[in-house]
Amino acid sequence: MRPKLVLFGDSITEESFGEGGWGASLVHLFARKADVILRGYSGYNTRWALKILDKTMNGIGGDSDAPVAVTVFFGANDASLPDQKSGFQHVPLDEYKENLRSIHAYFKKKWPSTTVIFIAPPPIDEEGRIKDLCGDDPSGQAERTNEAAGEFAKGCITVAKELNLPVIDTWSKMQEIPDWRKSTLRDGLHFTPLGNKVLFDEVVKTLKDVGLSEEKLVTDQPYYYEVDFKDPSKTFGN
Repeated sequence: MRPKLVLFGDSITEESFGEGGWGASLVHLFARKADVILRGYSGYNTRWALKILDKTMNGIGGDSDAPVAVTVFFGANDASLPDQKSGFQHVPLDEYKENLRSIHAYFKKKWPSTTVIFIAPPPIDEEGRIKDLCGDDPSGQAERTNEAAGEFAKGCITVAKELNLPVIDTWSKMQEIPDWRKSTLRDGLHFTPLGNKVLFDEVVKTLKDVGLSEEKLVTDQPYYYEVDFKDPSKTFGN
């Protein structure tokens, strides 16, 4: 039975199976060795994520075939400014942290053996957000700021340390890249191919730390060159 990895998050997770996406790269890396299951919901915050947990995780696995790991990647929408266009997505920081605790508690109750990995929200390029929302009108205001995203990233990391969970600090890691605002973010929020690669590399590193390594996994079914083409039953059995 192949190990399973579940990706749970907002639009940055939902889009991750697109061309060059960090989720698609995981599917490619673990081809024939593990199943990567996408559960991404564009526009969702942690408040809404809690409402859909039972429905979205139903049927993925039970006690005997629980996922090896689940990534939880929320916060970009929670950190929307409450008095701006996306204010309906905003969740206060303290509630965001409590929601992360509740999401973790749900997974540990459902799948006690599963490793939960938190991913902190990414940085924000305010200029990119204004252009995405308002075109070339410089009078517009960003509905998200990098400062607010940083506070939510710190909150995510704080909760992860409190729960002794692995956490990926996307906010800090992406800002190590030269010209990160344009090179890693295509619209001030969502990832370019480089931004996807940054997160992919961090996820792979974290998965190795918790014991899910592509090199150590068994391949599902023999490779074609291992098949006895004169008598395939010798390879596959009757």
